[in-house]
Amino acid sequence: MNTPIYNFFTKDHRRVEDLLERATRDIEHIDLTLYNEFRKSLLTHIKMEEKILFPAAQMANNGQQLPLQAQLRLEHGAITTLMVPTPDKDLVKVIKYILEKHDELEEQEGGMYEVCEKLTQEQTKEIIAKLQETTIVPVHPHNDAEYAMQAAKRCLQRAGYDYEEIVAM
Repeated sequence: MNTPIYNFFTKDHRRVEDLLERATRDIEHIDLTLYNEFRKSLLTHIKMEEKILFPAAQMANNGQQLPLQAQLRLEHGAITTLMVPTPDKDLVKVIKYILEKHDELEEQEGGMYEVCEKLTQEQTKEIIAKLQETTIVPVHPHNDAEYAMQAAKRCLQRAGYDYEEIVAM
């Protein structure tokens, strides 16, 4: 696909993935400065989808939720909770796995971006302008309390993933 909204979001996926790759190049010594840039970028990307793209597409769809919207929303919640603990090699492995599966649902032929693009084609310029104006999501310091990781694992399960299974792969 070579359309404005698809191109905007897939380019941003690659940028976010690159930040994660650079931050975790040495998995035993994760670059927390780069990782925090990754966190802000990923959370801002999710914000753009949840606050701008998905609502515009849903409105264009007579207010009806799109087929993939519920699953993607669950995954966004899970991904967001994974940003809370300090990263280690297991957490990074899970994040990369979830992002790969998640991005596929959005980018594949007939995926969320294509559906949104078709529904909102009359508003493309307005949507792109809003996306470009999106403010960066601030991040808090990591929280390594056990309850934070347990919450992340529960969110992953609701989205159809198992943290321990992914780590064991």
